[in-house]
Amino acid sequence: MSGWLAIVGLGPGAEVMVTPEVSTTLAEATDVVGYQPYVERVAPRPGLVHHGSDNREELQRAQAALGLAAAGRRVAVVSSGDPGVFAMASAIFEAVEAGDPAWRSLDIRVLPGISAMLAASARVGAPLGHDFCCINLSDNLKPWPLIERRLRLAAEADFAMAFYNPRSRARPEGFARVLEVLREACGTQRLIVFARAVSTAQEAVHVTCLGEARPEMADMRTLVIVGSSRTRRIERNDATPLVYTPRSAS
Repeated sequence: MSGWLAIVGLGPGAEVMVTPEVSTTLAEATDVVGYQPYVERVAPRPGLVHHGSDNREELQRAQAALGLAAAGRRVAVVSSGDPGVFAMASAIFEAVEAGDPAWRSLDIRVLPGISAMLAASARVGAPLGHDFCCINLSDNLKPWPLIERRLRLAAEADFAMAFYNPRSRARPEGFARVLEVLREACGTQRLIVFARAVSTAQEAVHVTCLGEARPEMADMRTLVIVGSSRTRRIERNDATPLVYTPRSAS
């Protein structure tokens, strides 16, 4: 087959956070496939076709992209952040496994990007500097009891935690319950970081503790980081505090 499919990460928002490898691949692509707002981040040019779709159409999007590549097109499937972190890489491989056997012979590449959790962590210092876990708080693809179980186990293991998709208009009550669970498991003084739209003009970063955290501090563009019991806060004059987790657990 002459076509190829690249699953690429566009980073958290700023153009400077798109890797050179991804930029080169986008320049060679004939088709860009993805969730409409992410597709719109790729500048139009002659010979490039945009295929934007709704956020809940991952598998159909993956199948369409594979069909284009099988037909000889050079296809870039775009995600924000890193494509392997709650994004399109997994959907592509799910479609490959269940779909046309010919798709297994396609040239398929995954090109990493800067994830939202790494960009958010960097903004405040190094809260993910020791062992951490990453949890998607959306219950679209997994039940709430599983999310709550993982929250409690992560707290018991004393991981720092990074949370994606904390609070949407469709399920505003979910993040309120998350905060309740975390306060029960970690206490009220545990550090929490709300990092919204990092690297964009809408960026807003707030450091507080679980006792002061409120559900409305987060939305779907917010990456939330909760520290471990060892995570530290360094106050600074007229600047966002520095937050870090020591590398030693002894």
